[in-house]
Amino acid sequence: MFVGDYMTRHPLTVTPDTSIVEVQGMMAENNIRHVPVVEKGKRLVGLVTRQNLRLSPIELSSLNVWEITRLLSGLKVKDVMVRGKDVITARPDTPIEEAARILVTHRIGCLPVLEEGILVGIITESDLLTQLTNLLGLQVPGWRATIRVPDRAGEFAKITAAVASKGWGIDAAGSLPTPRKPGYWDVVIKISAATRDELVAVLQQIEGQELIDIRATGP
Repeated sequence: MFVGDYMTRHPLTVTPDTSIVEVQGMMAENNIRHVPVVEKGKRLVGLVTRQNLRLSPIELSSLNVWEITRLLSGLKVKDVMVRGKDVITARPDTPIEEAARILVTHRIGCLPVLEEGILVGIITESDLLTQLTNLLGLQVPGWRATIRVPDRAGEFAKITAAVASKGWGIDAAGSLPTPRKPGYWDVVIKISAATRDELVAVLQQIEGQELIDIRATGP
């Protein structure tokens, strides 16, 4: 799972000389929050976000409506954008979990995607959240079960063997270290081929594991 598989290709872009009024309209019309700034050959030179377009109340407090209109109409993207050297980017072959880590670490909402210095796409926090829902099978109606297992080899194999013994398939799966309980992992699986009672009966019989939660999820 790489950024290139899930990014928005050929995103909307602007140039440094685009007016911020035009960018505001573009963002509103397309319901987007980030627009890469490019020059000839789609070379990335900056990034403009909704936050960049917010003017300070202190700056506006002494102006009347006509002066504010003139101020806005005179501003260009180059006056408010994040400069190219400060824009954090990704490559198409960046793993999506690494992209997510970068967004969280730097508290940013998007990563322009570059290939040999050329803008080829953009991936946002919304794109990654969409893939998280897909990873855990939210698009498939069925039973979402959370099983707490010891941190040792062979525990996930116990789950897959128990499910396979009934002829069921696992629609989605994921795991994370158990919060505030070192030495354990919480495994989440999604099963659509069984009833709730059937699935509970199978999972509760796995030695050394604990069924923490089971619920119906799906569209």
